[in-house]
Amino acid sequence: MTSTLFITGATSGFGEACARRFAQAGWSLVLTGRRAARLQALKDELSALTDVHTLELDVRDRAAMEAAIAGLPAKYEKIRGLINNAGLALGADPAPKCNLDDWDTMVDTNIKGLMYSTRLLLPRLIAHGRGASIVNLGSVAGNWPYPGSHVYGATKAFVGQFSLNLRNDLVGTGVRVSNIEPGLCESEFSLVRFGGDQAKYDATYAGAEAIQPEDIAETIFWMMNQPAHININSLEIMPVSQTWAGFAVNRSVK
Repeated sequence: MTSTLFITGATSGFGEACARRFAQAGWSLVLTGRRAARLQALKDELSALTDVHTLELDVRDRAAMEAAIAGLPAKYEKIRGLINNAGLALGADPAPKCNLDDWDTMVDTNIKGLMYSTRLLLPRLIAHGRGASIVNLGSVAGNWPYPGSHVYGATKAFVGQFSLNLRNDLVGTGVRVSNIEPGLCESEFSLVRFGGDQAKYDATYAGAEAIQPEDIAETIFWMMNQPAHININSLEIMPVSQTWAGFAVNRSVK
């Protein structure tokens, strides 16, 4: 039986890498993204390997998500897997200097977008039963604070707790839920965060031997292809070059 995978935010980074990895294994794909040209290029590339259906939309748009999922062609109706990849960070300034619009965008994308895709696809995943999987893209920022993480880290903490709570609600259905939490990974994610500033992007990864999107895609493929009785609850991944910082101490207090 053909397995169909639904990936949000498939036009770059982890989502794009996952699309390629699962296509190589013959999974049918439903790919979402905001950039039509990139979606079409990915579909053209991967259609030589598997069936691909694309949805040009923004996961923040609940009505668009509802219509797109309700209107999936019969070939793609039965969903075995969901990768909630769509997400972003905007800016790295301290909280007092941040733009509230950026905070809204992070909350709407990283939390609400994930909520919409999950809730709308749950009936299909439950109908599949054993072996169905949801993999949510969290972050080490959801576990460990760092300057400039503020709302981004808070949204990823939501992803972690939502994943755990969802597992409770799905007990007995056979549907698995995992939260994968990458650390420093070299992708377009940081270019978006820095507003397209290539110098800041380059400085972030210089000499770090960062994780690559393909590393995360391979890990997610492993997670989703475990025997049906195994659930990977959460998995935190960092490059060897990255570790935790010490506590910040302000020594100027009088």
